[in-house]
Amino acid sequence: MPISENIRKSMTTGSVIRKMFDEGLILKQRYGEDNVFDLSLGNPMMEPPEEFRQELKKLAEHPLGGMHRYMENAGYRETRTAVAAQLSLETGIKFTMKDVIMSCGAAGALNVVLKTILNPGEEAILFAPYFVEYGNYISNHNGVTRVLPTDEQFMPRLDILEDTIGPKTKAVLINSPNNPTGVVYSGEFWQQLGELLRRKDAQYGTGMYLISDEAYRKIIYDGLEYPSPLHHYQQTIVVTSHSKDLALPGERIGYIAVHPECKQHDDLLNGFIFCTRTLGFINAPALLQRLVTPLQNVTVSIAEYQKKRDFLYKHLTEMGYSLIKPQGAFYMFPKSPLEDEVAFVDELKEWKVLTVPGVGFGTPGYFRISYCVDDRVLEGSLTGFRKVAEKFNLRPRAAVKKR
Repeated sequence: MPISENIRKSMTTGSVIRKMFDEGLILKQRYGEDNVFDLSLGNPMMEPPEEFRQELKKLAEHPLGGMHRYMENAGYRETRTAVAAQLSLETGIKFTMKDVIMSCGAAGALNVVLKTILNPGEEAILFAPYFVEYGNYISNHNGVTRVLPTDEQFMPRLDILEDTIGPKTKAVLINSPNNPTGVVYSGEFWQQLGELLRRKDAQYGTGMYLISDEAYRKIIYDGLEYPSPLHHYQQTIVVTSHSKDLALPGERIGYIAVHPECKQHDDLLNGFIFCTRTLGFINAPALLQRLVTPLQNVTVSIAEYQKKRDFLYKHLTEMGYSLIKPQGAFYMFPKSPLEDEVAFVDELKEWKVLTVPGVGFGTPGYFRISYCVDDRVLEGSLTGFRKVAEKFNLRPRAAVKKR
């Protein structure tokens, strides 16, 4: 057999996001790109900020000697120092470059972290809905995925978490702002979670970690601020990416940051450095490290994303769709008018509107919309959403807002 059974099984149940993206390519070839409204992939259509272009131009016109060579596997010291300075500013916790490892995006960071901390059979806990690839990342490193529910507001059920954590629990992996719901977890939530994890860690003595995926940390709306879990649990590992805040998804640049007071701090960092090398990443891309060093406090236009959110949220709720208003990221996760959300997504596809069924995020009965697209695509999708809403007799209702 040419490939392993494990990979064959994973491919069969593989990323529904990519499947929809591939179907979109076929539809665009058949009907023309302007006639297909692809809301399936979190692939930002904004261009990187002007500051990025200026830094790129500067390096192109005045290249540094040896800037394409290997460096320390952890990344350039000046880049890690810049990341640490920004984290210190944002959190009020004193970070240094010794707390930071540069990575090949958040996905690369997560694989490095999970490879480092998981023994075979140890468990990592997720809350549904969750980013579709998390289970694959855990499986990559012989871990066991435990999926727990959220409430009607998509807040993790801490009562169920308390009953689930056991001697095999090594990590709880949480993503806020959340993909696919756009929910931002509150400071009160992080406080309660931190208290729970400290209590359970003391009970089992397993050195349990909180892994905080913060790829959308800087994309938050309505004047909200990001409440960091670092204030509430010292065994916290942050993974993030500049794919979204600088619109660089194809460049694969991000980092891992460990709470400076984490008990296993030095062992963790040494493990991350080793796994960065042995997983084949070797180091984060050299050129991109140089480019993002002076851009740690720069983002794309958050106001532009908020405008897109408001536009689509207004129209969908007026049509009768039921959804929680996103507080961050660039996704919506409406309830499907049909119990079988895959069938509903297929109905939208008939109108050349591409979305992703919730089953791919561990939450059947919902579907994900990605609104990081051109306004033309959002506007063009409305006809399909309206026609399908009329078909299933949706009626405008009071919008459901996140508490």
